Amino acid sequence: MIFSSRAMFRKILIANRGEIALRILSACRELGVKTVAVYSEADRNSLHVRFADEAICIGPPRSSESYLNIPQVISAAEIANVDAIHPGYGFLSENANFAEVCEASHITFIGPTPDAIRLMGEKDKAREAMKEAGLPIIPGSPGVVPDEESAKKIAAEIGYPVMIKAAEGGGGRGMRIVRHSRELLPMFQTARTEAEQAFGSPNVYMEKLIEHPRHIEFQVLGDKHGNVIHLGERECSLQRRHQKVLEESPSLAVDPATRKRIGKQVVEALKKLGYSSAGTVEFLREESGHLYFIEMNARIQVEHPVTEMVTGVDLVKSQIRVAAGEKLTDILAPVEFRGHAIECRINAEDPETFTPSAGRITAFRVPGGPGIRVDTACYADAVIPPYYDSLIAKIIAHGDDRAEAIARMNRALDGFVVEGIKTTIALHKKILADPDFIAGKFDTHFLDRPAAVAANK
Repeated sequence: MIFSSRAMFRKILIANRGEIALRILSACRELGVKTVAVYSEADRNSLHVRFADEAICIGPPRSSESYLNIPQVISAAEIANVDAIHPGYGFLSENANFAEVCEASHITFIGPTPDAIRLMGEKDKAREAMKEAGLPIIPGSPGVVPDEESAKKIAAEIGYPVMIKAAEGGGGRGMRIVRHSRELLPMFQTARTEAEQAFGSPNVYMEKLIEHPRHIEFQVLGDKHGNVIHLGERECSLQRRHQKVLEESPSLAVDPATRKRIGKQVVEALKKLGYSSAGTVEFLREESGHLYFIEMNARIQVEHPVTEMVTGVDLVKSQIRVAAGEKLTDILAPVEFRGHAIECRINAEDPETFTPSAGRITAFRVPGGPGIRVDTACYADAVIPPYYDSLIAKIIAHGDDRAEAIARMNRALDGFVVEGIKTTIALHKKILADPDFIAGKFDTHFLDRPAAVAANK
């Protein structure tokens, strides 16, 4: 169905690549909006370039010279005379400066306000803001830990083990676990150095370490009229080196009462902050069942399809419509949760060593059938360049319950053919066959277990 709202954009530039660029392009097509693809020289033959209404090359293969080059992206937007820019995830999606440049150029940034992006990007300030708004947070430093003496004092107050984290980044960089006081100062300095190298700031904060956490995140949507809703939670505990591997919704660890209580707290907190657009509020769940806020991603997530499958809500279209000024009450009917969904991230990596596997795909066959969705920008004879993230496809399986979703995912993995490069398909088959995974007995260390390592040999 094509919507014909007077508030809708005429033309949108997609400031991204790969499967998310195609996902945004599809949403625009359904909304009757023209699209402009930008691409690096390495992506000249990519599908988002082929299917967009217009395409503009913005630089050499390296992302710093193309997809992260704000002047080049803005120049392309001005040349194409677009109304808005959708940043997808990664690259410029959480760059407050880019959002401000869009505003200054009279181009709508399809995402939160620059102030919201900046607040949520500074993890220590986000923790304090969410605490003031009523969300529970893990005991830790009140903000950035300024020096070694402060680090020793705070660690003694909250008790070991503690976690040191970069204040302005994620993905495991600038992060260190400290179990004993004698380790604190070396780890503190190492974390600061790594944070400065990765994010341009040495600032770190400290919090109590939860030994066996589950990673739970709530999907939210807000509009420009003060309305905010949540669309349930996703289980994101299957991780390798702090990078998500498999996600599902709903979580087996969140009962209806907890979902209702935390969901209400999340909505009220974001209303107080005036949040608009899509976003994800992330928690760690300790073994006792308590959920603690850890951070918010102020953008669409890689794993958004599992929420779409269980709610029937098109998150990308909703994101575009609220950016155009529409109200959530005019976009969405009351949300109902149906069944269970699982997403497997298929990366171009060796499934045993996890080293990247760039190269040409010689054969490519995507699975289908009831309950299966595949988001990908790959095809036979496509070249996977070495310059970007290794994600090549997302398989999403939906069923009436978790058992059916697992069965359908197994069928899909068996029918997914990728030749010419190595992929993590085999790893996902092993995860889905693991008795602990099937029983829902896992946490963020699941893939670090000796049994998991042995199974991957």
